[in-house]
Amino acid sequence: MTIFSKIIAGEIPSYKVAEDDKFYAFLDINPVNWGHTLVVPKQEVDYIFDIDDDQLADMIVFAKKVATAMKKAIPCRKIGVTVLGLEVPHAHIHLVPLQKEGDMDFKHKIDNPDPEKMKKIAADIAANL
Repeated sequence: MTIFSKIIAGEIPSYKVAEDDKFYAFLDINPVNWGHTLVVPKQEVDYIFDIDDDQLADMIVFAKKVATAMKKAIPCRKIGVTVLGLEVPHAHIHLVPLQKEGDMDFKHKIDNPDPEKMKKIAADIAANL
């Protein structure tokens, strides 16, 4: 069971922003920018392109809903999208609020993000769904 599956199951706490029967979205605990959100399928699949076509399409639509809510909740120019997927063997999409392209630099993360600020951001995103 991956760490993401444990988060989905509620075994590990998360800053949840959205959930449906197939997907779960939550704030990254090592964000590259405030509001950095992960979208994961509830089905444990290592590689995003191993997800069947219909579910992958549904995942993108779910991510779009989350990104739209993020844009309303967090002042930014756009929501950046990337798929890296090497650290955790569970497919996931990164959604990152951007003012500039450098905001998507995964080498620079926010150190020790304030839990209260994270809770507020998650609540603000969820309120805009």
